[in-house]
Amino acid sequence: MAKIGLEIHCQLTKLESKLFCSCKADYREFESNTNICPICMGIPGSLPLLNKKAVEKATLIAMALDCDTPPQIAFFRKNYFYPDLPKNFQITQLNADGYDKTSIGWEGTITVDNKKIRIRRIQLEEDPGRLIYEGATERTKVTLVDYNRAGTPLVEIVTEPDFENPHHVRNFLNILSDLLENLDVSDPGLDGAMRADANVSIEGGSKVEIKNINSFHDLEKAVHFEITRQQSLAEREIEIIQETRHWDDKRKITVSARTKEEEEEYRYHLEADIPWVNIGSKTKNELQVHMPESISSKRERYVSKYSITSQVADILSSDRYFSELFENAKDETNAKDVANMITTDIMGLLDTREKRDSSKLNAKHLSDLIASIKSNKITRSSAKLALDEIIKNGKPLLQIIKDLDLGHVSDEDTLSNIITEVLNEEATAAEDAKQNPEIINFLLGKVMQKTHGKAEPELTLALLKKNLGI
Repeated sequence: MAKIGLEIHCQLTKLESKLFCSCKADYREFESNTNICPICMGIPGSLPLLNKKAVEKATLIAMALDCDTPPQIAFFRKNYFYPDLPKNFQITQLNADGYDKTSIGWEGTITVDNKKIRIRRIQLEEDPGRLIYEGATERTKVTLVDYNRAGTPLVEIVTEPDFENPHHVRNFLNILSDLLENLDVSDPGLDGAMRADANVSIEGGSKVEIKNINSFHDLEKAVHFEITRQQSLAEREIEIIQETRHWDDKRKITVSARTKEEEEEYRYHLEADIPWVNIGSKTKNELQVHMPESISSKRERYVSKYSITSQVADILSSDRYFSELFENAKDETNAKDVANMITTDIMGLLDTREKRDSSKLNAKHLSDLIASIKSNKITRSSAKLALDEIIKNGKPLLQIIKDLDLGHVSDEDTLSNIITEVLNEEATAAEDAKQNPEIINFLLGKVMQKTHGKAEPELTLALLKKNLGI
Protein backbone atom coordinates (compact mmCIF):
# COMPACT_ATOMS: atom_id res chain seq x y z
CA MET A 1 0.00 0.00 0.00
CA ALA A 2 1.34 3.43 -0.96
CA LYS A 3 1.66 6.43 1.34
CA ILE A 4 1.45 9.84 -0.28
CA GLY A 5 2.03 13.22 1.35
CA LEU A 6 2.23 16.66 -0.20
CA GLU A 7 4.15 19.89 0.22
CA ILE A 8 2.18 22.65 -1.46
CA HIS A 9 3.80 26.00 -2.17
CA CYS A 10 1.30 28.80 -2.64
CA GLN A 11 2.39 32.31 -3.58
CA LEU A 12 0.44 35.14 -1.98
CA THR A 13 -0.18 36.77 -5.33
CA LYS A 14 -2.71 39.30 -4.02
CA LEU A 15 0.07 41.21 -2.21
CA GLU A 16 1.78 44.20 -3.75
CA SER A 17 5.33 43.57 -2.54
CA LYS A 18 7.69 40.75 -1.68
CA LEU A 19 8.02 39.26 1.79
CA PHE A 20 11.01 41.29 3.00
CA CYS A 21 11.43 44.15 0.53
CA SER A 22 9.43 46.54 -1.66
CA CYS A 23 10.03 44.73 -4.97
CA LYS A 24 6.84 43.66 -6.75
CA ALA A 25 5.30 40.38 -5.62
CA ASP A 26 4.01 39.84 -9.16
CA TYR A 27 7.30 39.30 -10.96
CA ARG A 28 5.81 37.91 -14.18
CA GLU A 29 5.66 41.19 -16.08
CA PHE A 30 9.39 41.89 -15.72
CA GLU A 31 12.38 41.04 -17.88
CA SER A 32 14.62 38.44 -16.25
CA ASN A 33 16.59 39.70 -13.24
CA THR A 34 15.09 43.20 -13.17
CA ASN A 35 12.61 42.84 -10.27
CA ILE A 36 15.40 42.67 -7.68
CA CYS A 37 17.07 44.76 -4.99
CA PRO A 38 19.92 44.39 -2.45
CA ILE A 39 17.54 42.77 0.08
CA CYS A 40 16.12 39.98 -2.10
CA MET A 41 19.56 39.43 -3.64
CA GLY A 42 21.18 39.06 -0.22
CA ILE A 43 23.74 41.83 -0.63
CA PRO A 44 25.81 42.12 2.59
CA GLY A 45 24.55 44.92 4.84
CA SER A 46 20.93 44.75 3.60
CA LEU A 47 18.23 43.98 6.18
CA PRO A 48 14.80 42.35 5.71
CA LEU A 49 11.60 44.17 6.65
CA LEU A 50 8.65 41.80 7.18
CA ASN A 51 5.50 42.35 5.12
CA LYS A 52 2.66 42.65 7.68
CA LYS A 53 -0.01 41.83 5.10
CA ALA A 54 1.75 38.57 4.28
CA VAL A 55 1.50 37.48 7.92
CA GLU A 56 -2.22 38.28 7.91
CA LYS A 57 -2.88 36.41 4.66
CA ALA A 58 -0.93 33.37 5.87
CA THR A 59 -2.82 33.39 9.18
CA LEU A 60 -6.10 33.53 7.24
CA ILE A 61 -5.12 30.39 5.33
CA ALA A 62 -4.22 28.61 8.57
CA MET A 63 -7.57 29.53 10.11
CA ALA A 64 -9.49 28.40 7.00
CA LEU A 65 -7.75 25.02 7.20
CA ASP A 66 -8.78 24.67 10.84
CA CYS A 67 -5.19 24.91 12.09
CA ASP A 68 -3.99 25.91 15.52
CA THR A 69 -2.29 29.30 15.34
CA PRO A 70 0.31 30.53 17.84
CA PRO A 71 0.36 33.82 19.75
CA GLN A 72 3.88 34.41 18.41
CA ILE A 73 5.70 33.35 15.26
CA ALA A 74 9.42 33.26 14.53
CA PHE A 75 11.54 33.00 11.40
CA PHE A 76 14.57 30.81 10.84
CA ARG A 77 17.41 30.58 8.37
CA LYS A 78 17.45 27.38 6.34
CA ASN A 79 21.01 27.05 5.10
CA TYR A 80 21.76 25.37 1.79
CA PHE A 81 23.68 26.17 -1.35
CA TYR A 82 21.78 26.19 -4.62
CA PRO A 83 21.93 28.56 -7.62
CA ASP A 84 18.37 29.86 -7.15
CA LEU A 85 19.08 31.04 -3.58
CA PRO A 86 21.06 34.30 -3.73
CA LYS A 87 21.65 34.56 0.06
CA ASN A 88 22.70 30.88 0.39
CA PHE A 89 19.94 30.58 2.97
CA GLN A 90 16.16 30.83 2.88
CA ILE A 91 14.16 32.72 5.50
CA THR A 92 11.41 30.32 6.52
CA GLN A 93 9.71 28.91 9.61
CA LEU A 94 10.27 25.81 11.70
CA ASN A 95 8.61 24.08 14.61
CA ALA A 96 11.97 23.53 16.33
CA ASP A 97 12.92 21.92 19.62
CA GLY A 98 13.20 24.55 22.33
CA TYR A 99 10.96 27.04 20.53
CA ASP A 100 7.58 25.30 20.82
CA LYS A 101 5.42 25.71 17.72
CA THR A 102 6.34 28.96 16.02
CA SER A 103 5.15 28.50 12.43
CA ILE A 104 1.97 30.21 11.25
CA GLY A 105 -0.22 27.12 11.79
CA TRP A 106 -0.25 23.40 12.52
CA GLU A 107 -2.51 20.36 12.96
CA GLY A 108 -5.34 21.36 10.65
CA THR A 109 -7.69 19.29 8.51
CA ILE A 110 -9.48 19.44 5.18
CA THR A 111 -12.05 16.92 3.95
CA VAL A 112 -11.59 15.39 0.49
CA ASP A 113 -13.78 12.61 -0.87
CA ASN A 114 -15.29 12.11 2.61
CA LYS A 115 -11.86 11.58 4.15
CA LYS A 116 -10.07 14.01 6.48
CA ILE A 117 -6.60 15.00 5.26
CA ARG A 118 -4.41 16.15 8.13
CA ILE A 119 -2.37 19.32 7.74
CA ARG A 120 0.92 18.91 9.59
CA ARG A 121 1.99 22.54 9.44
CA ILE A 122 1.74 25.78 7.49
CA GLN A 123 4.70 28.10 7.26
CA LEU A 124 5.39 31.49 5.73
CA GLU A 125 8.61 31.80 3.75
CA GLU A 126 10.26 33.44 0.77
CA ASP A 127 10.21 31.84 -2.65
CA PRO A 128 13.65 31.19 -4.19
CA GLY A 129 14.58 32.27 -7.69
CA ARG A 130 13.67 30.25 -10.73
CA LEU A 131 15.90 27.76 -12.53
CA ILE A 132 15.30 27.25 -16.24
CA TYR A 133 16.70 24.05 -17.73
CA GLU A 134 17.42 23.62 -21.41
CA GLY A 135 16.61 20.04 -22.34
CA ALA A 136 16.25 17.05 -20.01
CA THR A 137 17.19 18.10 -16.48
CA GLU A 138 19.74 15.34 -15.84
CA ARG A 139 21.61 15.89 -19.13
CA THR A 140 21.40 19.61 -19.77
CA LYS A 141 24.60 21.59 -20.06
CA VAL A 142 22.89 24.95 -19.59
CA THR A 143 20.86 26.12 -16.58
CA LEU A 144 19.57 29.69 -16.46
CA VAL A 145 18.64 31.56 -13.27
CA ASP A 146 16.01 34.28 -12.95
CA TYR A 147 15.94 36.01 -9.53
CA ASN A 148 12.77 38.03 -10.14
CA ARG A 149 10.84 35.51 -8.06
CA ALA A 150 13.32 35.47 -5.16
CA GLY A 151 11.65 36.81 -2.02
CA THR A 152 8.06 36.41 -3.25
CA PRO A 153 5.74 35.67 -0.27
CA LEU A 154 5.05 31.97 -0.13
CA VAL A 155 2.95 29.77 2.13
CA GLU A 156 4.02 26.14 2.40
CA ILE A 157 1.31 23.67 3.37
CA VAL A 158 2.60 20.27 4.49
CA THR A 159 0.18 17.36 4.78
CA GLU A 160 0.46 14.04 6.52
CA PRO A 161 0.76 10.98 4.19
CA ASP A 162 -3.00 10.49 4.14
CA PHE A 163 -3.63 10.17 0.42
CA GLU A 164 -4.66 6.82 -0.97
CA ASN A 165 -3.96 7.24 -4.67
CA PRO A 166 -2.97 9.82 -7.33
CA HIS A 167 -6.60 10.70 -8.09
CA HIS A 168 -7.19 11.51 -4.42
CA VAL A 169 -4.18 13.87 -4.59
CA ARG A 170 -5.61 15.63 -7.65
CA ASN A 171 -9.00 16.15 -5.98
CA PHE A 172 -7.32 17.60 -2.88
CA LEU A 173 -5.33 20.11 -4.94
CA ASN A 174 -8.44 21.24 -6.81
CA ILE A 175 -10.30 21.80 -3.54
CA LEU A 176 -7.35 23.62 -1.97
CA SER A 177 -6.95 25.79 -5.06
CA ASP A 178 -10.62 26.83 -4.89
CA LEU A 179 -10.26 27.57 -1.17
CA LEU A 180 -7.22 29.83 -1.68
CA GLU A 181 -8.94 31.69 -4.49
CA ASN A 182 -12.09 32.11 -2.42
CA LEU A 183 -10.03 33.60 0.44
CA ASP A 184 -8.63 36.14 -2.05
CA VAL A 185 -5.06 35.41 -0.96
CA SER A 186 -3.83 33.88 -4.19
CA ASP A 187 -4.62 33.37 -7.83
CA PRO A 188 -3.68 29.70 -8.34
CA GLY A 189 -4.22 29.98 -12.08
CA LEU A 190 -1.14 32.16 -12.54
CA ASP A 191 1.95 30.39 -13.80
CA GLY A 192 3.92 29.05 -10.83
CA ALA A 193 1.54 30.50 -8.23
CA MET A 194 0.67 27.10 -6.81
CA ARG A 195 3.15 24.25 -6.97
CA ALA A 196 3.29 20.92 -5.20
CA ASP A 197 5.93 18.33 -4.39
CA ALA A 198 4.95 14.79 -3.45
CA ASN A 199 6.46 12.39 -0.93
CA VAL A 200 5.80 8.80 -1.97
CA SER A 201 6.62 5.51 -0.26
CA ILE A 202 5.36 1.96 -0.32
CA GLU A 203 5.29 -0.47 2.58
CA GLY A 204 8.84 -1.37 3.61
CA GLY A 205 10.47 1.33 1.45
CA SER A 206 12.05 4.74 2.05
CA LYS A 207 10.32 8.02 1.30
CA VAL A 208 11.06 9.56 -2.10
CA GLU A 209 10.38 13.23 -2.82
CA ILE A 210 9.26 14.26 -6.32
CA LYS A 211 9.94 17.85 -7.44
CA ASN A 212 9.97 19.94 -10.62
CA ILE A 213 6.26 19.38 -11.34
CA ASN A 214 4.46 22.09 -13.29
CA SER A 215 0.77 21.19 -12.98
CA PHE A 216 -1.75 19.19 -10.99
CA HIS A 217 -2.18 16.94 -14.00
CA ASP A 218 1.55 16.21 -14.12
CA LEU A 219 1.64 15.63 -10.35
CA GLU A 220 -1.02 12.95 -10.68
CA LYS A 221 1.06 11.29 -13.41
CA ALA A 222 4.30 11.62 -11.45
CA VAL A 223 2.84 10.01 -8.33
CA HIS A 224 1.40 7.16 -10.37
CA PHE A 225 4.76 6.55 -12.08
CA GLU A 226 6.68 6.69 -8.81
CA ILE A 227 4.37 4.18 -7.09
CA THR A 228 4.81 1.82 -10.04
CA ARG A 229 8.60 2.31 -10.02
CA GLN A 230 8.91 1.57 -6.32
CA GLN A 231 6.65 -1.46 -6.55
CA SER A 232 8.82 -2.80 -9.37
CA LEU A 233 11.98 -2.35 -7.29
CA ALA A 234 10.37 -4.05 -4.29
CA GLU A 235 9.31 -7.04 -6.38
CA ARG A 236 12.93 -7.48 -7.50
CA GLU A 237 14.18 -6.99 -3.93
CA ILE A 238 16.11 -3.84 -4.87
CA GLU A 239 16.51 -1.24 -2.12
CA ILE A 240 14.42 1.92 -2.44
CA ILE A 241 16.73 4.72 -1.34
CA GLN A 242 15.61 7.99 0.23
CA GLU A 243 16.21 10.62 -2.43
CA THR A 244 14.83 13.59 -4.34
CA ARG A 245 13.70 12.86 -7.88
CA HIS A 246 12.65 15.28 -10.61
CA TRP A 247 9.72 14.81 -12.95
CA ASP A 248 10.88 14.74 -16.58
CA ASP A 249 7.86 16.11 -18.42
CA LYS A 250 9.09 15.10 -21.87
CA ARG A 251 9.70 11.44 -21.03
CA LYS A 252 6.95 11.25 -18.36
CA ILE A 253 9.27 9.61 -15.79
CA THR A 254 10.97 10.58 -12.53
CA VAL A 255 14.78 10.83 -12.55
CA SER A 256 17.19 10.89 -9.62
CA ALA A 257 18.33 14.40 -8.68
CA ARG A 258 20.10 14.09 -5.31
CA THR A 259 20.12 12.22 -2.05
CA LYS A 260 17.35 13.51 0.19
CA GLU A 261 18.62 15.84 2.90
CA GLU A 262 17.76 15.41 6.57
CA GLU A 263 16.46 18.41 8.53
CA GLU A 264 19.73 18.60 10.52
CA GLU A 265 21.71 19.20 7.34
CA TYR A 266 20.02 22.57 6.85
CA ARG A 267 21.51 23.90 10.12
CA TYR A 268 18.41 25.91 11.03
CA HIS A 269 18.85 28.82 13.40
CA LEU A 270 16.75 31.81 14.38
CA GLU A 271 16.77 34.74 11.97
CA ALA A 272 18.27 37.44 14.17
CA ASP A 273 17.29 40.28 11.80
CA ILE A 274 13.55 39.64 12.21
CA PRO A 275 12.05 39.91 15.71
CA TRP A 276 9.35 37.58 16.97
CA VAL A 277 5.92 38.60 15.68
CA ASN A 278 2.89 38.75 17.96
CA ILE A 279 -0.43 37.58 16.50
CA GLY A 280 -2.88 38.45 19.23
CA SER A 281 -6.52 37.48 19.66
CA LYS A 282 -7.62 40.91 18.40
CA THR A 283 -5.86 40.34 15.07
CA LYS A 284 -7.31 36.86 14.74
CA ASN A 285 -10.82 38.09 15.57
CA GLU A 286 -10.55 40.81 12.92
CA LEU A 287 -9.38 38.27 10.34
CA GLN A 288 -12.23 35.93 11.30
CA VAL A 289 -14.81 38.72 10.90
CA HIS A 290 -13.54 39.59 7.42
CA MET A 291 -12.98 36.02 6.27
CA PRO A 292 -15.01 35.35 3.10
CA GLU A 293 -17.91 32.92 3.28
CA SER A 294 -16.66 29.38 2.74
CA ILE A 295 -17.36 27.53 -0.50
CA SER A 296 -19.42 24.88 1.28
CA SER A 297 -21.51 27.54 3.04
CA LYS A 298 -22.18 29.34 -0.25
CA ARG A 299 -23.14 26.07 -1.92
CA GLU A 300 -25.67 25.26 0.79
CA ARG A 301 -27.09 28.80 0.74
CA TYR A 302 -27.53 28.78 -3.04
CA VAL A 303 -29.49 25.54 -2.86
CA SER A 304 -31.61 26.28 0.21
CA LYS A 305 -32.33 29.97 -0.35
CA TYR A 306 -32.54 30.24 -4.14
CA SER A 307 -33.55 26.65 -5.11
CA ILE A 308 -30.57 26.36 -7.42
CA THR A 309 -29.74 22.78 -8.34
CA SER A 310 -26.87 21.25 -6.38
CA GLN A 311 -24.82 20.78 -9.56
CA VAL A 312 -25.12 24.45 -10.57
CA ALA A 313 -24.49 25.58 -6.98
CA ASP A 314 -21.35 23.44 -6.82
CA ILE A 315 -19.95 24.94 -10.02
CA LEU A 316 -20.90 28.49 -9.10
CA SER A 317 -19.66 28.51 -5.49
CA SER A 318 -16.23 27.10 -6.31
CA ASP A 319 -15.26 29.92 -8.70
CA ARG A 320 -14.71 33.28 -7.02
CA TYR A 321 -15.06 35.35 -10.22
CA PHE A 322 -18.44 33.90 -11.21
CA SER A 323 -19.65 33.68 -7.63
CA GLU A 324 -19.10 37.42 -7.19
CA LEU A 325 -20.84 38.11 -10.51
CA PHE A 326 -23.81 36.07 -9.29
CA GLU A 327 -23.96 37.79 -5.89
CA ASN A 328 -23.96 41.24 -7.48
CA ALA A 329 -26.48 40.46 -10.21
CA LYS A 330 -29.09 38.38 -8.39
CA ASP A 331 -32.09 39.39 -6.32
CA GLU A 332 -34.89 37.40 -4.72
CA THR A 333 -36.75 37.02 -8.02
CA ASN A 334 -34.02 36.25 -10.56
CA ALA A 335 -31.33 34.26 -8.69
CA LYS A 336 -32.04 30.94 -10.37
CA ASP A 337 -32.07 32.50 -13.86
CA VAL A 338 -28.84 34.40 -13.17
CA ALA A 339 -27.12 31.24 -11.96
CA ASN A 340 -28.23 29.27 -15.00
CA MET A 341 -27.09 31.94 -17.45
CA ILE A 342 -23.67 32.13 -15.79
CA THR A 343 -23.11 28.37 -15.85
CA THR A 344 -24.64 27.63 -19.27
CA ASP A 345 -23.57 30.70 -21.29
CA ILE A 346 -21.09 33.01 -19.61
CA MET A 347 -18.62 30.42 -18.33
CA GLY A 348 -18.17 29.15 -21.88
CA LEU A 349 -17.57 32.66 -23.22
CA LEU A 350 -15.13 33.59 -20.42
CA ASP A 351 -13.22 30.32 -20.07
CA THR A 352 -9.71 31.83 -19.83
CA ARG A 353 -8.07 34.45 -17.65
CA GLU A 354 -7.40 36.65 -20.66
CA LYS A 355 -11.06 36.65 -21.66
CA ARG A 356 -12.17 37.51 -18.13
CA ASP A 357 -9.68 40.36 -17.89
CA SER A 358 -10.81 41.88 -21.19
CA SER A 359 -14.55 41.32 -20.63
CA LYS A 360 -16.75 44.42 -20.29
CA LEU A 361 -19.61 42.46 -18.71
CA ASN A 362 -20.80 43.61 -15.30
CA ALA A 363 -23.55 42.60 -12.88
CA LYS A 364 -26.02 45.22 -14.18
CA HIS A 365 -25.69 43.89 -17.71
CA LEU A 366 -26.54 40.42 -16.43
CA SER A 367 -29.53 41.46 -14.35
CA ASP A 368 -30.84 43.57 -17.26
CA LEU A 369 -30.53 40.58 -19.60
CA ILE A 370 -32.53 38.35 -17.29
CA ALA A 371 -35.19 41.05 -16.79
CA SER A 372 -35.53 41.55 -20.57
CA ILE A 373 -36.00 37.82 -21.14
CA LYS A 374 -38.57 37.49 -18.35
CA SER A 375 -40.53 40.53 -19.63
CA ASN A 376 -40.48 39.14 -23.20
CA LYS A 377 -38.53 42.08 -24.60
CA ILE A 378 -36.01 39.67 -26.13
CA THR A 379 -35.84 35.93 -26.62
CA ARG A 380 -33.30 33.61 -25.01
CA SER A 381 -31.43 33.25 -28.31
CA SER A 382 -31.35 37.02 -28.83
CA ALA A 383 -29.97 37.35 -25.31
CA LYS A 384 -27.00 35.19 -26.31
CA LEU A 385 -26.24 37.54 -29.20
CA ALA A 386 -26.52 40.52 -26.87
CA LEU A 387 -24.25 38.82 -24.36
CA ASP A 388 -21.51 38.45 -26.98
CA GLU A 389 -21.68 42.17 -27.73
CA ILE A 390 -21.76 43.21 -24.07
CA ILE A 391 -18.61 41.22 -23.34
CA LYS A 392 -16.84 42.90 -26.27
CA ASN A 393 -17.89 46.54 -25.81
CA GLY A 394 -19.81 46.92 -22.52
CA LYS A 395 -22.60 48.99 -24.05
CA PRO A 396 -25.94 49.21 -22.21
CA LEU A 397 -28.33 46.39 -23.11
CA LEU A 398 -31.02 48.68 -24.56
CA GLN A 399 -28.44 50.21 -26.92
CA ILE A 400 -27.32 46.76 -28.09
CA ILE A 401 -30.93 45.62 -28.63
CA LYS A 402 -31.47 48.70 -30.80
CA ASP A 403 -28.17 48.43 -32.69
CA LEU A 404 -28.61 44.72 -33.50
CA ASP A 405 -32.40 44.87 -33.90
CA LEU A 406 -32.86 42.14 -31.30
CA GLY A 407 -36.33 43.11 -30.12
CA HIS A 408 -39.17 40.56 -30.12
CA VAL A 409 -41.28 39.98 -33.20
CA SER A 410 -44.65 39.96 -31.43
CA ASP A 411 -46.96 41.56 -33.97
CA GLU A 412 -49.63 38.97 -34.86
CA ASP A 413 -49.95 40.01 -38.51
CA THR A 414 -46.20 39.82 -39.06
CA LEU A 415 -45.94 36.47 -37.32
CA SER A 416 -48.97 35.09 -39.20
CA ASN A 417 -47.38 35.94 -42.54
CA ILE A 418 -44.11 34.22 -41.53
CA ILE A 419 -46.02 31.16 -40.26
CA THR A 420 -47.91 30.92 -43.55
CA GLU A 421 -44.59 30.90 -45.41
CA VAL A 422 -43.23 28.16 -43.18
CA LEU A 423 -46.36 25.98 -43.51
CA ASN A 424 -46.23 26.30 -47.32
CA GLU A 425 -42.53 25.43 -47.40
CA GLU A 426 -42.93 22.53 -44.97
CA ALA A 427 -46.27 21.18 -46.15
CA THR A 428 -45.47 17.57 -45.31
CA ALA A 429 -44.39 18.43 -41.77
CA ALA A 430 -47.51 20.56 -41.38
CA GLU A 431 -49.76 17.61 -42.26
CA ASP A 432 -47.79 15.27 -39.99
CA ALA A 433 -48.10 17.74 -37.09
CA LYS A 434 -51.87 17.31 -37.14
CA GLN A 435 -51.38 13.66 -36.25
CA ASN A 436 -48.23 14.06 -34.12
CA PRO A 437 -48.29 17.34 -32.15
CA GLU A 438 -44.60 17.01 -31.23
CA ILE A 439 -43.68 17.89 -34.83
CA ILE A 440 -44.97 21.39 -34.16
CA ASN A 441 -41.66 22.07 -32.41
CA PHE A 442 -39.91 21.55 -35.77
CA LEU A 443 -42.18 24.16 -37.34
CA LEU A 444 -41.58 26.51 -34.41
CA GLY A 445 -37.85 26.18 -35.04
CA LYS A 446 -38.34 27.13 -38.69
CA VAL A 447 -40.22 30.28 -37.65
CA MET A 448 -37.38 31.11 -35.27
CA GLN A 449 -34.89 30.73 -38.11
CA LYS A 450 -36.78 33.18 -40.30
CA THR A 451 -37.03 35.71 -37.46
CA HIS A 452 -33.42 35.16 -36.33
CA GLY A 453 -34.67 33.93 -32.97
CA LYS A 454 -36.80 37.03 -32.32
CA ALA A 455 -40.30 35.54 -32.57
CA GLU A 456 -42.15 35.58 -29.26
CA PRO A 457 -42.31 31.83 -28.49
CA GLU A 458 -45.70 31.53 -26.74
CA LEU A 459 -47.54 33.68 -29.28
CA THR A 460 -45.85 31.89 -32.18
CA LEU A 461 -46.82 28.48 -30.81
CA ALA A 462 -50.43 29.59 -30.33
CA LEU A 463 -50.64 30.92 -33.91
CA LEU A 464 -49.10 27.72 -35.31
CA LYS A 465 -51.71 25.59 -33.51
CA LYS A 466 -54.47 27.89 -34.75
CA ASN A 467 -53.28 27.62 -38.38
CA LEU A 468 -52.97 23.85 -38.10
CA GLY A 469 -56.30 23.47 -36.39
CA ILE A 470 -54.95 21.58 -33.41
